[in-house]
Amino acid sequence: MAISNVQTAAASASAPPQSSPLVMRIIGAVALAHLINDLIQSVLPSIYPMLKANYGLSFTQVGLITLTFQLTASLLQPWVGYHTDRHPKPWLLPAGSVCTLIGIVMMSMVGSFPLILLAAALIGIGSSTFHPEASRIARLASGGRFGLAQSTFQVGGNAGSAFGPLLAAAIIIPFGQGNVAWFGLFAVFALFVLYRISRWYAHHLNLFKLKAGQAATHGLSKGRVVSALVVLGLLVFSKYFYMASLTSYFTFYLIEKFDLSVASSQLHLFLFLGAVAAGTFFGGPIGDKIGRKAVIWFSILGVAPFTLLMPHVDLFWTSVLSVLIGFILASAFSAIVVYAQELVPGNVGMIAGVFFGLMFGFGGIGAALLGHLADIHGIEYVYYLCSFLPLFGVLAIFLPRTKKA
Repeated sequence: MAISNVQTAAASASAPPQSSPLVMRIIGAVALAHLINDLIQSVLPSIYPMLKANYGLSFTQVGLITLTFQLTASLLQPWVGYHTDRHPKPWLLPAGSVCTLIGIVMMSMVGSFPLILLAAALIGIGSSTFHPEASRIARLASGGRFGLAQSTFQVGGNAGSAFGPLLAAAIIIPFGQGNVAWFGLFAVFALFVLYRISRWYAHHLNLFKLKAGQAATHGLSKGRVVSALVVLGLLVFSKYFYMASLTSYFTFYLIEKFDLSVASSQLHLFLFLGAVAAGTFFGGPIGDKIGRKAVIWFSILGVAPFTLLMPHVDLFWTSVLSVLIGFILASAFSAIVVYAQELVPGNVGMIAGVFFGLMFGFGGIGAALLGHLADIHGIEYVYYLCSFLPLFGVLAIFLPRTKKA
């Protein structure tokens, strides 16, 4: 019986995902759960203008809300990933969804800034338990097409982030903060989906153990691996500091510079986030074909001409450039995660936790710092300053080539 289980696991690991409907069903379910998770998270920046007006918040306080959420979402992720790489915990997925549900319901009822921070922290904790485990499940169900699986998983999150502002504009902005509670229904549905996924995961832990034992095949020394991970971390820094300027403050920028309404600014944010979702989806499969390093190089450095131009153009070209920036910049993340997982095999969850954690952490720190700069120098200055960040993409030249297994 044990031999049969190992043979089944080996077959699942080597077969292309098209040959197993079950594998594609799990990848799709994980992507759906990611969509709901990130849709709920995107409620926070979407209601910033309303919270700022209702409670008289400064840009610095708005940044602190993002910082609180992003830090709880980031600091726990590497530890969750490290522990579950060695001791898988399928129940963490539905448990994290319960935490998110409590946070989003609390956000609909809070009446003070400290309680807003607490609700944001709970939503962040739910996210930190979700990403490492869900990313591992996507890889286990990939049939060897890791870039495709990671990008499909990630595009679910980006799609949720894109639709969140639209739903917030339709449900929350016109009717008030209490209507945030409607998003709790999404959390309940996610709880059901994640429970079903966790049951599949629990029955396929033999596949997890098989993959966890793989040895490195890239032929790189430990020093080269560490330096490559540092470079990847710096690239994530440049990417998500810039992304923080758009996800947290793009609506304020459009309102101040072009005198748009809150609802109109949310539509422009939706266009940007939709482009991010599309770029994420295409980045993974392209990385499978042409190599992760080429995608990383093009994505981060290639977007620099557009970011440098955006602070100096009118509303039409701001919209066009934001879509181009979102599409190109987003194509890197799936490639970065899979590249890092190939550098450190057997630590899929930890690497996913580190890089999702860096994503949230840099995004949160960036939001807080940029909010403070906006209070001092104005929101337009923030976009001028951030336009230079993608030049960090030149660091991709230091990434080594990895050998295929």
